[in-house]
Amino acid sequence: MNAMKQCTHKPVHISRRSFLSRCAAGAAATGLPLWFVKAQEAAAQSGAAAVSSPNDRPGIALIGCGGMGNGNARNAMRFGDIVAVCDVDRNHLNGAVRQFTRNGKAPAAFTDFRRLLERSDVDAVIQATPDHWHTLINIAAAKAKKGIYAEKPLTLTIDEGRKTIQAVRENGVILQTGTQQRSSQRFVLACELVRNGRIGKLKEIHVWVPAGLREGPFKTAPVPEALDWDFWLGQAPKVDYVPQRCHANFRWWWEYSGGPVTDWGAHHNDIAAWALGLDGPTRIESRVITPPIPGGYNTPSEFEATLTWPNGVIQRVRTTPDDSPYGAVLKEDGQRNGIRFEGSEGWIWVNREEITASNRDLLREPLPEDAIRLHTSRNHMGNFFECLRSRKDPVCPVEVGHRSASVGHLIVASLRLGRTLEWDPAKETFVGENAADANRYIAREMRAPYDYSFVS
Repeated sequence: MNAMKQCTHKPVHISRRSFLSRCAAGAAATGLPLWFVKAQEAAAQSGAAAVSSPNDRPGIALIGCGGMGNGNARNAMRFGDIVAVCDVDRNHLNGAVRQFTRNGKAPAAFTDFRRLLERSDVDAVIQATPDHWHTLINIAAAKAKKGIYAEKPLTLTIDEGRKTIQAVRENGVILQTGTQQRSSQRFVLACELVRNGRIGKLKEIHVWVPAGLREGPFKTAPVPEALDWDFWLGQAPKVDYVPQRCHANFRWWWEYSGGPVTDWGAHHNDIAAWALGLDGPTRIESRVITPPIPGGYNTPSEFEATLTWPNGVIQRVRTTPDDSPYGAVLKEDGQRNGIRFEGSEGWIWVNREEITASNRDLLREPLPEDAIRLHTSRNHMGNFFECLRSRKDPVCPVEVGHRSASVGHLIVASLRLGRTLEWDPAKETFVGENAADANRYIAREMRAPYDYSFVS
């Protein structure tokens, strides 16, 4: 980054008294065990990037100016300056320009991300478009040598993940997948404890995600004047405009996303894979619980899936029966949206609000000094910008984002086919009697001109 190369940095020093005080405060505030907070704080101090000067602020571009994109950009403003914004909906675009204007200076506005990526003052992009646009934008940003904060799930298909990895590695750029639970101390603690056998031999993982929307049928409507509908559709099939297809509701359509499987599922399945330390399951069984309404959202609002991993661990993924797409209460077992690890000697439950265990001593007792420790990140966006300086991989690099997204894509294939599938994680291909049909879901046909040639 041009601005960053011109600056000098001063290392940060912290006294032992301040360190212990900070650890105690952190443990009290989070409810996490003090030993773990100390270990995390020490790791953060040893790996922290030097404090930058006020002028050491990279130029950031936001692509996709909806609610998530704007939130990510506001978060990123602690580390850099928003110099450009892009959206195919001019209402969203104009709103972002107003929101990110500072001291009378407005960010440059674009409706075509390719033109934005030509700017020399853009060092990094925040990519927060609907899922079906993730891959082409990420590949184009990699070719333009920009750092990439990529919203989850990283891709729409498994094949897109392979191509994204290739583009990122060939161009030597930093990509952070936006599965921010990897930067949550609760999830790190749960995964480290499971990895180190704290609950004995891991037997099962139970993942609960909020149910999706079940609505319809919908009517077509005139395309809003401010929206480039063809560009918004991109690689997806050409269809008449339906308001419920666009913007935040994209996630409930197979053409653009994967429903609850790849919405909250992208977060929790990532954590399950992190605790396992494996590339992927070998067997996928699934069942649609609540079928879609004809003419409405076409992803099932409720489903269940059972994954078998190479080490024999069974992972069960289920939706909550709450009517809200972000409902918190799960009637079965009284559990909420989150993850439960079950082992031969106990269980651990974790979500964004809490971590509990069958015995509190499972959490309280420190891990030994030679224990397996996972990548430490105290702030997901901050970790991305630290890695832009250090050129080290972030906590959720492109390969991890791909493998975690692939778990959701495997479930999607099983749900859409209505069959049990066998998967080879090393070769990334379906095997067995249903392989021929299932392998058609590894990639999808891309509508011209919005195929890979669009960013070549």
